[in-house]
Amino acid sequence: MRATIAAAMVIACASAAPALAQDEPSISIRPFVFGSVQSFTAIDTFDAVFGRAYDPFFGGGVQAVFDGRYFVELSASRFRQTGQRAFISGGQKFRLGIPLTATIVPFEVAGGYRFHFSPRVLPYVAAGVGSYQYKETSDFNDPSEDVNVRHAGVVVSGGAEFRVTSWVGIGADVEYSHIPGILGSGGVSQQAGENDLGGVSARLKLIVGR
Repeated sequence: MRATIAAAMVIACASAAPALAQDEPSISIRPFVFGSVQSFTAIDTFDAVFGRAYDPFFGGGVQAVFDGRYFVELSASRFRQTGQRAFISGGQKFRLGIPLTATIVPFEVAGGYRFHFSPRVLPYVAAGVGSYQYKETSDFNDPSEDVNVRHAGVVVSGGAEFRVTSWVGIGADVEYSHIPGILGSGGVSQQAGENDLGGVSARLKLIVGR
């Protein structure tokens, strides 16, 4: 009798294994949208021009998850804000009343790993690279004075995905970006001695897929 029960348990476990494996597809393609608030590293530059050093980004992307754990993510987002031309003298910021509009468009690719401590809450870490376009225009500029540059940067992030249903997840994370080379060559950013367009972002994602 004991041998029969033991054999039955072995068969039951063997038959359950494929069912558990089916819970995590080998490859899952998952689109997502997100919003974030970034606190810029160039605090004095953004505070002088926009009156604050943090602003929202909105975007979306797609994520490929392999065996439920490893993932590659492509994303694009956009920031656009209008402030004023400014200068810094003696540590003080002076706004000139001349409108200035800045647009930042990041394209990022990152790879990461999801930890399976719980079926509903999946912590993750990721790192990657990005290409960042920065535009700066003003109604009072000659078109040749407008700025339109692109530069590479690096990103690292960490957070958790909360599974609402088997097909919907909410991701919350913090991302750090380092983008040297766009700022610092002139204007208020040169006066402030700041050349990093990156910063620290708090992000919230809506993810569709397993």
